[in-house]
Amino acid sequence: MPTLRIALAQDNPVVGDLDRNAELIRSAATAATAAGAHLLATGEQSLTGYPVEDLALRHSFVEASRERLARLAEEIAADGNGALPVAVGYLDADGSVPANIGAVGGRGIRNALALIQDGKVLFRYYKRHFPNYGVFDEERYFVPGHELHLARIGGVDVAFTICEDVWGGVPITAAAQARAGLVVNVNASPYEQGKQERRRALVEQRAAEAGAPIAYLNIVGGQDELVFDGGSFITAADGKLLASGRRFGSELLVADLELAAAGEGDLANHSATEMSTVLHVLSEEPAAVETRIEPPFAPELDRLEEIWEALRLGLGDYVRKNGFKSVVFGLSGGIDSALTAVLARDAIGADKVHVVAMPSQYSSQHSVDDAADLAERCGLHYSVEPIQPMVDAYVSQIALSGLAVENLQARVRGTLLMALSNQHGHLVLAPGNKSEYAVGYSTIYGDAVGGFAPIKDVYKTLVYELATWRNEKARSLGETEPIPENTILKPPSAELRPDQKDSDSLPDYEVLDGVLAGYVDGDAGREDLIEQGYPADVVERIAGLVDRAEYKRRQSAPGTKITVKSFGRDRRLPITNRFRGK
Repeated sequence: MPTLRIALAQDNPVVGDLDRNAELIRSAATAATAAGAHLLATGEQSLTGYPVEDLALRHSFVEASRERLARLAEEIAADGNGALPVAVGYLDADGSVPANIGAVGGRGIRNALALIQDGKVLFRYYKRHFPNYGVFDEERYFVPGHELHLARIGGVDVAFTICEDVWGGVPITAAAQARAGLVVNVNASPYEQGKQERRRALVEQRAAEAGAPIAYLNIVGGQDELVFDGGSFITAADGKLLASGRRFGSELLVADLELAAAGEGDLANHSATEMSTVLHVLSEEPAAVETRIEPPFAPELDRLEEIWEALRLGLGDYVRKNGFKSVVFGLSGGIDSALTAVLARDAIGADKVHVVAMPSQYSSQHSVDDAADLAERCGLHYSVEPIQPMVDAYVSQIALSGLAVENLQARVRGTLLMALSNQHGHLVLAPGNKSEYAVGYSTIYGDAVGGFAPIKDVYKTLVYELATWRNEKARSLGETEPIPENTILKPPSAELRPDQKDSDSLPDYEVLDGVLAGYVDGDAGREDLIEQGYPADVVERIAGLVDRAEYKRRQSAPGTKITVKSFGRDRRLPITNRFRGK
């Protein structure tokens, strides 16, 4: 059996930065050539970044993608890597690019992969299956391809597919019928809890169907609300894991694969399935591998470490890719801002994190002390700005009481943070959690103010789990625990009125989060939740709070997605809506 050495470039592209992304691909080609690879694959839309969203509707962007691909092929050859076949994900369209393009207008925009070699584009493969659920809108932009392209490399027929093609399955069936020796599947697959296990299970199934190994390549990095977790891997036809890449970090995964030799005969225009098959012969002779390399196997991450890494990368890349040099937010001494502070330190470094304590007359001394303690433990820039004189100035001008005064305190804090952002160029972070966003327990234009909400998709119970885990990790490394114990142990409170506690107006968070997970993430009805054992009055109250807070969430900052259904593009409900259902 021929041995093919393949390289998978698990890189971190930036949407729209074609030159930077091209440099990543060129660097990967140089490294792959040095490693003796016979094939290099890069991620889905590695040249343009993913998702491009409505940039796909701009003819100038599509044209720039096509032009940059042609130039990239020439650059890789000029770098001395022309002999290496390189699979590049990019954006394409049928024919010349008109000023008004789009599938609706009859001009097909393509989610494409090109195989380049010796300064030229050898072929272009167009994605067959499109995800159109959750955060995905690919049917809005793209039209499907109907040809499966295989390249004979080192005596092995290699089929190329893109992301959802391995879920939809038609290209896999075509690859099996064409007797491909290897299927390369390039992805831009965003993270959510438990998804890596689902990916591996599916690829095992598809590899068995194809009768050949599948090399699953995923990009890495944060893009707005999404974070791509890498975790590329190669699965044999019998389901055995042959190699695996790291999670949440860039790397070049290189592996030697013993593969079935190409069969006799020309498979061009083979059409036994919904896809015709086109064969491109690059090299008939078996590839030469003098010294076998050991396949890499990245360490597995436990549940909480995986979530932490996703949140860290999502926040860090949002800051870096949008050109911010620092962040600022209120540090109250509570658990949410404490977790946000440690996360920000881990993501961008303590010297770039500015935190402000903004006590009012209702702020407890232990909360002020806890905030100062955490800032010292983590080495953050810390300042104190009492807000009571500002609140008093408002109240002296207009008669306010009760909830209006509570919200006024939050809005004064939000105004102060935005002023500091304007003065110093910080990105304001909103430390609210998913439980609060769900039921509307955040003040619009107040504590919800900010450009990014790092724990927006983290339920309150998970906030406590992560805080405990992060302290335990620090202890295991011989470091100072970043979060004061009192912050974790004390009852949560907004401290906007005397002796206030969250439990005054909300069920215990274990109950609240259970209902929310069903109602928000699972789209369960009220009767479904009651059948699960939740009290009817509690279900009715929580569901009502969620429904009435839709207008607030629509105005909230983006935040890293880690669950199956985050607030944002994942969950789209009308604000004006009287349906209450069962």
